Amino acid sequence: MQQSTKHWPTEIRLTDRGRTLVVAFETQSFELAAEYLRVSSPSAEVRGHTPSERKIVPGKANVAITDVVPIGNYAVRLVFDDHHETGIYSWDYLHELGEQHDEKWAAYLAELTAHGLKREG
Repeated sequence: MQQSTKHWPTEIRLTDRGRTLVVAFETQSFELAAEYLRVSSPSAEVRGHTPSERKIVPGKANVAITDVVPIGNYAVRLVFDDHHETGIYSWDYLHELGEQHDEKWAAYLAELTAHGLKREG
């Protein structure tokens, strides 16, 4: 099945010993922290199958990405050093995470606080 995408990356690379994923698109480039990508994983383990099943993922301040695995021509699977590797990040989702970083990160931090959870594990 062919996936359609609005955004195509021109570069994807790990920096800072896997703590940052640089994703460049034709007109924008984003430096996405591994922690941010891990807690925003599109996997069923994190998102659940319904909105009520979504999980808040604490304790990932020091997580790193160990591998970036291409999935067809529409996404990558990120492998984290905490053994999470089921999230498939489409180009459009990576672009969304970059464009909406400030809002999504603030919402995540507010959720942690509301539930008495911490970024450090």
